[in-house]
Formats: sequence, C-alpha cells, structure tokens
Amino acid sequence: MDKTPRSLRLQIGLFGRTNVGKSSFLNMLAGQDVAITSAVAGTTTDVVEKAMELLPLGPVTFLDTAGLDDSSALGAKRLERTGRALDRSDIAVLVVEPGVWGASEDDFVSILKEKGKPFLIVVNKVDLDPPGEAFLKRLGGVSDKVIFCASTDSHGREQALHGLKRHLTTLCPADFLKPPLLIGDLLPAGGTVVLVVPIDLQAPRGRLILPQVQAIRDALDNDAIVVVVKEREYEAVLRNLRQPPELVVCDSQVVMKTVAQTPAGVKCTTFSILFARFKGDLQELAAGAAHIKALKPNDRVLIAESCSHHAAEDDIGTVKIPRWLRQYVGGDLVIDHAAGRDYPPDLQGYQLVIHCGSCMLTRGEMLWRVHQAKEKGVPITNYGLGISCVQGVLERVLSPFPAALDAFERELKKIGLKGRSL
Repeated sequence: MDKTPRSLRLQIGLFGRTNVGKSSFLNMLAGQDVAITSAVAGTTTDVVEKAMELLPLGPVTFLDTAGLDDSSALGAKRLERTGRALDRSDIAVLVVEPGVWGASEDDFVSILKEKGKPFLIVVNKVDLDPPGEAFLKRLGGVSDKVIFCASTDSHGREQALHGLKRHLTTLCPADFLKPPLLIGDLLPAGGTVVLVVPIDLQAPRGRLILPQVQAIRDALDNDAIVVVVKEREYEAVLRNLRQPPELVVCDSQVVMKTVAQTPAGVKCTTFSILFARFKGDLQELAAGAAHIKALKPNDRVLIAESCSHHAAEDDIGTVKIPRWLRQYVGGDLVIDHAAGRDYPPDLQGYQLVIHCGSCMLTRGEMLWRVHQAKEKGVPITNYGLGISCVQGVLERVLSPFPAALDAFERELKKIGLKGRSL
C-alpha cells in the first residue's frame, strides 16, 4: 500500500463546517491520531492526507480539509485549498452534526452536483444529540447514502467503517475499480512492444520514471514481450528482431527521430499520449492539439505540469516546449506556467492549455481539468500530443487510436485547417 503511487489511490475528501468532527472521524477510521483535533474552531488549517488500505477498494487517500464556514483571517486561503482538495477527490464525504443543516451544506451539495462528484453524508456526534425526525427527512431528500456515528467512540468504529465501505463501493468510479489499460489492449498476447527510453539529465539516477515503469508492468500483466532500449540503440534492436514489433512507444523528446526510424507498418506512439488516454480524455486532448496549428504570435498559452520539481537547464515544460512553440508559430507567445496543484481557476484569455502527462494526478482530477477548459471554451492538449504536432508526426503517433485521430482531423476541419499526412 505504501508503494502505490498517490495518483493511483482512490481520493476521498472529508468536508464540512468547522468543528463537526472531520478530523476526529479520520482518526477513528485510521485507528490512530493522524489529524490534530480540538474544540477550537479552525484547527485544521491545511489539507491533511492519510493513506490507508481500505478493502475491498485497496489503497485510498483521505483528504481532511478546513471548515466550509471558516471566517477567520486566513479563511479565504484555507477554503481555496479545500476547493483544490475537492477537485482531487473521487468521492466527497460531507460530515455534519445532528440537526444542523443550512446554507453551507446546501451550497456545498450544489457544488458537488455541478462538478458531478459522488458523495455520502456522515452524521457525527450522534452520542451527544440524536438526530430528530425533521432532520432525518431533510437528509433523505439529499442522499440515501448516510452514516451515523460518534467519532470519539472507538467501540463504534467497525460499524462506521463497514457502512463507509458499503457506500464507497457503490459510489466508486467504474474506471477506478476497473481502470483503463495503459498499453495491454494495444498488444496481442505474446506480442512485442519496444519502449524507447532516453536517459537524460532529468532521468532519476538508478531508476526509470513512473510512466515507463507502469507501461512495462501493464505490458507484462497482459502477456506481452517488452524490449527496453535507449534511442541510440533503437535501430539495432529493429534489425535484431526476427519480425517487426506490434508497437513502439517512445519518449516525446525523441518522437521525430523514432518515427523516422520505425517501419511504416508498425504502430508507434509516446508515453505521454498513452497517459492522455489512461488519465484523461484522449479524444478531447487530440482535438485540442489541432489548435496548435491555429496559434498566432502574441497568443496566450498555459503550460501546466502536475508535479513540482527543480527545472533542469533544458527543462521540457519551461524551456523546450516554449521554444518549439515559438519556432512553430514564427513569433513570440505569451506563455504562463502552472506547477503542482496551482491550476488557475479561470482559464479565460488563453488560446490553448498544454498539460503534462498527469502521471501524478488522479484520473478524476485530470478529467476535471479537461472539463474546466472545455467549459471555458479553451482547447486543451498534453505534452506528447503537442510536441508531436509541432514536429509534424501527430497523425503517425495517433495511429494506435483511430477515434482520437478522427477527433484531431475533425477539429482541423472545424477550424479551417488541414493536417499533414505522414
């Protein structure tokens, strides 16, 4: 459980007014004091994360948030963090007290419904004030998924945990219980995939990066043969294979060279494009890539990266992609950057968003970012699609995904442009 990447765990957000017992509820679930509790309002000042193994769901992460009604001097900043935690959450848990339901709860439920977030309600502190008939009737009009508990009563832990698991199982997104394959469905059993993996300055010493490791594991889980090679040895590998591979996957930074060396009948793509499908909406992101061809000098572009790291001298997000875009457009662009979870709440004013492969985000969080862009009418694509587009090989690397290739070509026609057939 500890080794499961955070982005692959079910994210469960705990929300509610100050002092309803969100942190106490988390402590009860964990069976230990993982969050500070106090009678003082606003004790939780930032999102507290707790990773757990919650069978039958597997690895999950609980997100304990600040109160929805926080009116302190730092309340606005705390609520902003709470909003980000909601975007991350696959399921929301609204914690309330018996007899207390007002504008804070109604407004939050409206937001949940607007965002399409599944949720359940936990009525805490029932040992202090048993819920009345009118309150129960009101809850019934909001949700049929309700748990009653006293988070300070350790004897009631198993009952509360059982109820929580029951509801989480029914609310859990289908793509979490049965996540989309990363690469396995693109290969027949016994088929061969060649992974072209550059070892550059940003590669972790002694390790491969997460997308490469996950691709290897997914291919092996689906009975494929995996050949891993650096870009300099790729041609030699092709010569040594008795028959061409069924698929070639490369790093986006060597996509033009890899495509040029790959036989015409062999499908090829990039790790970033695999993750566009695995974590997001590949068809929407492919359509967004068409708008790169419509960019003009002085247009605004947002480059968003889901992880925060020290940028190397020739960093892909802050240096290489901006350089390639400006060369492609033939002039300067206004390029903003967002790192980690500092994703702008308002995307209006941008002509395009280019997102990283989102290996550090949950699928739900990435889909929500795609939705935010679409809602504002801003095209969104990702690193692999964008790089392949400016280097003139996007049609080729979308060949394993006919629906996404069709979405790209339809969008080109929609905006009055033509593709480059390769």
